[in-house]
Amino acid sequence: MKLRTLSAILALTTAMTGDIFGNVFLPSVFSDHMVLEQNSEITIWGQALPYETVTITNSWNDEKPSVLVKREGRFSLKLHTPKAGGPYTITVQGWNTVTISDILIGEVWLCGGQSNMEFTTDWVHNFSRDIKAGKMPKTFDTDKAEAFVDAEIKAADHPQIRFFQVAHIQSEFPQNDVVGKWVVCTPETMKGFSLTGYFFGRELNEKLKVPVGLISSNWGGTPADVWIPKAAFDLDPALSNFASWRDRETWGPNAPGVLYNSMILPLAPYKIAGLIWNQGEENVGQNRGDELYDRLFSTMVRSWRMEWEYDFPVFYVQIPPYRYDSKNPAAFRCAQIRDMQRKCLAEIPNSGMVVISDVAEPDNIHPIDKLTPAKRLASWALNKVYGVSDEIPCGPLYKSMKVENGKIRIFFDYVRGRLESVDGKPLSDFEIAGADRVFHPAAAEIDGETIVVCAPEVKEPAAVRFAWTDIAMPNLAGATGLPASTFRTDDWPLE
Repeated sequence: MKLRTLSAILALTTAMTGDIFGNVFLPSVFSDHMVLEQNSEITIWGQALPYETVTITNSWNDEKPSVLVKREGRFSLKLHTPKAGGPYTITVQGWNTVTISDILIGEVWLCGGQSNMEFTTDWVHNFSRDIKAGKMPKTFDTDKAEAFVDAEIKAADHPQIRFFQVAHIQSEFPQNDVVGKWVVCTPETMKGFSLTGYFFGRELNEKLKVPVGLISSNWGGTPADVWIPKAAFDLDPALSNFASWRDRETWGPNAPGVLYNSMILPLAPYKIAGLIWNQGEENVGQNRGDELYDRLFSTMVRSWRMEWEYDFPVFYVQIPPYRYDSKNPAAFRCAQIRDMQRKCLAEIPNSGMVVISDVAEPDNIHPIDKLTPAKRLASWALNKVYGVSDEIPCGPLYKSMKVENGKIRIFFDYVRGRLESVDGKPLSDFEIAGADRVFHPAAAEIDGETIVVCAPEVKEPAAVRFAWTDIAMPNLAGATGLPASTFRTDDWPLE
């Protein structure tokens, strides 16, 4: 018995000694099963003891960069990746050795936002249960939805798709690492991952025939402010003022930068192909959070790009119609956010937006259909990043207006040939106003690639608004059948 005890102590001591003197430390995003961006210069970073030499080798080329660690104990080295392939290994050698195995090289995308990006297959089953129990309105066919996700789970055996889920942690101070690890896509791992992210990655994997790595960093019920570094608020008087009096009495993270510090900053500069984003609901009606959303979102993207040191593409989902104010069918705060998101396209270079009003559920803030937005996000990437598709990735977007003989003519981008009513009925959800700024329901007719809007009450029109209520689900679409975005032509103060 004493011999066994001594042997156990010696084994434990040996293990502890190895850990204590295992001084090379890599962030968790560098782990077995990871995906690295192809044909790129990537950065490998970490910590080690001061004044030791750290050397990195890999199994795909002869590069062997090394560096003498400085006094602060941090190191950073560059590697060049080949075209898609694998599996490969990386070895980091200091006074100890760290080996990363089963590495694939392909395309890496960051998936961020709030609950509609966080949404997993479990949510479908939970919503179905609540609908059947009468706890929420029947917004979708529960049997059909459950059968769909169950079939998707069963088929989710994709060894060339890898997931990295960032754990929910908030911090007032910048962090060096996140909690998470890379896993291979299987039916079991897919169930707990972003459904939008998974469908997006699967579409890229099928179309590009390369491995895809998906980093999911999101948190339901979070406003844009928490994903923006606090320093950015300090540099912008309008945002600083907003942050000073914004209502912070919410259940989740709510202070500027607290999720940027802990769930985004530690990931940089891990090389990514781009960002897909789905967020905005939490800014609806939040003390001018809706009025400033374009400034908040564009500041967030600019800050992230500065940290990564390149202008990666950003594709995002416009928030869906939802009945935020059950007592007022004319409420428009949701519409205002949607319009702010439309305006972000001009403010954020190398960006794209998808509209999902056609698959919305006005009584469910979490539309059950995640395949549609994912496919539309993938269309942006396949078109704009990879150049393998000429499919128009969005519906008509307001471009300009012109007053003509008591009517207003509206011009659009992303039409390509014609506009149409998707249900064959007269165009809905147009309003028009004169100088008195009183809006009236308007008739709207398609004229080639333009829309002509008028109303008998408005003899001298000055402005048009489209889909300007929280729950508007209009029928205007482009040649591809994709829905047009909410817009307004005026910049008048909103009541």
